[in-house]
Amino acid sequence: MRRLALFAGGFSLGVFLAQYLLGDSWSLAGGLLSLGLGWAALALPWKWRRRCVIFCAAAALGLGWNWLCVRQVQKPNEDLAGRTETVTATLCGYASSSDFGARVTVKLEGLPGKAVFYGGKELLELVPGQTITGRALLRSAAHVRDEDITAFTSKGIFLLAYDRGGITAGEGSRNNLRWYPARLGYAMRQRIQTLFHGDTAGFLTAVLTGERSVLSEQSYTALTEAGLSHILAVSGMHCGFLMALMGTLLRNRRLQALLGIPLLAFYAALTGGSPSVLRACVMLSLPMIAVLLHRESDGPTSLLTALFLILLVNPFAAASVSLQLSFAAMAGIFWLTPGLCKWLERGKQRGSIFRFAAASFSVSIGALVFTAPLSAVYFGALVLLAPLSSLLCLWAAGGIFALGMAAVFASFLIPPVGVVLAFPAEWLAEYILGISGMLSRIPYHAVYFVNPYLKYWLCYVYILFAAAYLLKKAGRRRYAVAAALMILTLAVVIRLGEARYQSALDALVLDVGQGQSVILASGGQFALVDCGSSNSWKNPGETAARQLLSMGCRRLDCLLLTHYDKDHISGVTGLLARLKVDTLLVPEAENGEELQDAVFAAAKENGVTVHFVTAEERMDFGQGTLTVFPPLGDAGDNERGLTVLASVEDQDFLITGDMNSATEKKLLEVYDIPDIEGLVAGHHGSKYSTSQELLETLMPETVCVSVGSNSYGHPAGETLVRLARQGCGIYRTDMHGTIHLAWNQEEGYG
Repeated sequence: MRRLALFAGGFSLGVFLAQYLLGDSWSLAGGLLSLGLGWAALALPWKWRRRCVIFCAAAALGLGWNWLCVRQVQKPNEDLAGRTETVTATLCGYASSSDFGARVTVKLEGLPGKAVFYGGKELLELVPGQTITGRALLRSAAHVRDEDITAFTSKGIFLLAYDRGGITAGEGSRNNLRWYPARLGYAMRQRIQTLFHGDTAGFLTAVLTGERSVLSEQSYTALTEAGLSHILAVSGMHCGFLMALMGTLLRNRRLQALLGIPLLAFYAALTGGSPSVLRACVMLSLPMIAVLLHRESDGPTSLLTALFLILLVNPFAAASVSLQLSFAAMAGIFWLTPGLCKWLERGKQRGSIFRFAAASFSVSIGALVFTAPLSAVYFGALVLLAPLSSLLCLWAAGGIFALGMAAVFASFLIPPVGVVLAFPAEWLAEYILGISGMLSRIPYHAVYFVNPYLKYWLCYVYILFAAAYLLKKAGRRRYAVAAALMILTLAVVIRLGEARYQSALDALVLDVGQGQSVILASGGQFALVDCGSSNSWKNPGETAARQLLSMGCRRLDCLLLTHYDKDHISGVTGLLARLKVDTLLVPEAENGEELQDAVFAAAKENGVTVHFVTAEERMDFGQGTLTVFPPLGDAGDNERGLTVLASVEDQDFLITGDMNSATEKKLLEVYDIPDIEGLVAGHHGSKYSTSQELLETLMPETVCVSVGSNSYGHPAGETLVRLARQGCGIYRTDMHGTIHLAWNQEEGYG
């Protein structure tokens, strides 16, 4: 099967080169070059000739396959982007709620690939296999306004369809057998909600079916911060649990293979067929196929074959983060774990507890070796306690899967038995949730790459251990020395990162896309003004929490919300799940808004004092003061918002929220605001805010525009012209990322 590994590896390399390096325009040229290299390899000795020819030919095939799929699959969809058409689509799953109704993945008639259809709440009543017909605005799933994304195309989705009225539903193929896995998954999710309670229900739903939307943000955050989010993503671990469960019932290996392969395929369909679960199913199926064919199988060949099959179906899956993490983890486990485990156990006879701990630690480190750089790039975080959390919790994950699956299926047949089996599964789930919550509260349980020095530290660690590996004569001590240096340098890097924010006043306008979130820090005190984003792929709560933690903030003194628009408060619940907050300052509110009520509920749950600002308030803030002005307008949320002024001596930084020019004029009339050095442009640079009168009166030196991909035209050209004519330094989060202004008493803003 080594030839298969060479072919699969070459094909996969070709696809990745096309996706990340060569692009569509150079894929064919790269394929021809690869064929030329294969032809040149014919001159090599026989031992290398065959391998090089197979590998180069496979790479050429991968490059050509990617080029063909771009033209035959993606291009027909892209050609329809921007048009409103009458479409007929078949639902590929159950719809889920969205901000403005519901969304569902569909197969558009006459087009390759899939689409996501956005419509009304009536979609929630339909089942997989049904059809919908009507007018829809079609947009590209690979380009959202001015940003290129791969979140959709990596799943085989190439269009976003928006309902434009007249949608009718049909029966379609709803009774076809192909939809039974999805329907069983839905039935399982419904049954889990009746068997389990609270967050354990959400946890079991994620573990058994891969659906994470019902898990609370508090619990999901704790699991992520503790390095246990992989328990929720259905992957090789879950498929392994499933096969182990079947193995306890069947002892005959051939019978296991005959039943196991279709069972894995069914489970992959039931859980949505993510790249990680497909990888696991292929890898577990290949050894069973080898048993049936009386052939040998090995891990690396299975891994590469799984990658080949996934990319053959959808080469765009090369950009899937879950695929890259899944394969990187398995590569590290194959390459490093056996040797590390053997190294830890060598010497005296070890007990079962030590062997279990050594095996768990070895698997965690093996998975971490190749996934750490990917986590840094995609998620900006490195969980330091991941090996410990795995040691404490992974043993329970298998029990949860077995007992939870047994409880759910028993409840369909004999409900009382299902209830009894649910008790131990719920206890184990509560144990994992409790451990994750405890670990996520430990200071420095994770480090975040908003600290710019961490990327250099990570490179240093790889070089350090590579050097230790090469110095074979030094024995075990070389790794002990490398580990000590790693810990020591990490402590220095963390301290250096925190020291960047020791100015008299630091103001950070965070890059949260189309939204606003501003950190103020002075003398060891921290305040956050707003925490929101309207870009669904941004997580403003996580962004703010990670930045604050990297600044050395372990408790936020106050959180101020200028008003209650989504792009200013959507991340508050996520922030409160990650960081303790003393006081929440807000304008007076009207009840009934779902997001607003969720903010107040989260504040109450986390013990945050809520204070309504109705008059001017001034408070000590580090080396200066923080002044909060009450709402002055009366025409909508934007005009009934708070204004925040941070001051250190004669240096001032102003945040006006989304107020328009009329309310700005009223602010200048009612309050004596000094000349300011820094300003956050009102309403993300709208032409109706940051008026000429405001600029001439306050004379800001630097203006920050908090803006992202949007359809409003922010920032407006008129606003940018006003700022330029006034001589302001202009910085935009969509161009410059997070903006850091620092005031030092000797130097001023920098």
